[in-house]
Formats: sequence, structure tokens, C-alpha cells
Amino acid sequence: MPKSQVRKKKVYTPPTDVRPAVAAASKKPSPTWLPITAVTLIVVGIAWLVVYYLSSQKWPVESWSYWNLAVGFGCMVASLGLLSRWR
Repeated sequence: MPKSQVRKKKVYTPPTDVRPAVAAASKKPSPTWLPITAVTLIVVGIAWLVVYYLSSQKWPVESWSYWNLAVGFGCMVASLGLLSRWR
């Protein structure tokens, strides 16, 4: 039985003029304010919800009623959005 031929493929090399700028920009470390702000937002959101429930829904802002929940959870969701950009 005859031996099958081996295919010769060229090795792919990405274009040099497109990738270096993108790769260099993505490897920058995140600024120091980003994790500090994210942790602060988590703490503020949790504190807001705890104060709201422990005060029998009179504090922090009584006229907002259940919108206080949106403020507390909104702070926590905003912190998750910041943490998704942390490197």
C-alpha cells in the first residue's frame, strides 16, 4: 500500500499593524480608585438596606418607601459593574 502524502500548511502569523495597540491597552492595570469605589458602594448598599429594615422602614428616607430597596440594591449592582472592569 502506498504511503499517503503529508500536507504542508503555512503557519499563521497575525498582522502586526492591527493587534499590538489593542493588546497593550488591555494589559494596563486598573486605577486604584476602582476597587475602593466598588467596595464602598457594596458597604453603602448593604448599610442602606440594613438601616431600612431595622428602622421598620422609616429611615433612611421614609417617603421613598420601597424605593429604598432599589437604592440599596442599585449601589450593589453598580459595584459589580465596576468590579467587572477590575484587572
